[in-house]
Amino acid sequence: MEIKIKHFAELNTEEIYEILKLRNQVFVVEQKCIYQDCDDKDKIAYHLLGIEDGKIVAYLRILQKGVSYNEISIGRVLTDIDYRGRGLAREIMIKAIYFIKNNLKEKEIKISAQKYLTDFYKSLGFVINSNVYLEDGIPHVEMICNMIDDK
Repeated sequence: MEIKIKHFAELNTEEIYEILKLRNQVFVVEQKCIYQDCDDKDKIAYHLLGIEDGKIVAYLRILQKGVSYNEISIGRVLTDIDYRGRGLAREIMIKAIYFIKNNLKEKEIKISAQKYLTDFYKSLGFVINSNVYLEDGIPHVEMICNMIDDK
C-alpha cells in the first residue's frame, strides 16, 4: 500500500469525493451511525490516504492541537471492507505516529477510540485515559500515546 500525506488544500476533488464516500460507507452505512461527518475540521487536517490499485483503501486524519483536544489527535481511522484483515489500519497508524513525531515534532497523541478497538490501539502504544462514554451511540474511550523512540 502506498501512503500519501496531504493537507486539505493539497487534495484534489476526486480524492475529497473518495474520502467522503469511504467515510460514509464505513461510519454511516456499515456502523449505522448518523452524525455530521463534514465538520469543518477536514479543512485544517492532514489526511493520510492508503492507496492500492489507484483506490483509497485506508484512511485517517490528523488534527492539530486545540482542534478536538489540547493534544494533537488522530481520527476517522478506517479500512475499506474489501481490504480488511491485511494490517492496513496498523500500517497507516504507524505512518501517522511517525509523521506526528518526526515532522510535526509532537510528543503526545490523543484519540477517541471505539471501545472494541482498544486492544488494537494498545498494541500501537496507546493507553486508556477515560471511562467508557457514548459518542454517536457507540461506546468509546479516550486514549493517549506518549511517543517513544521506536515509533
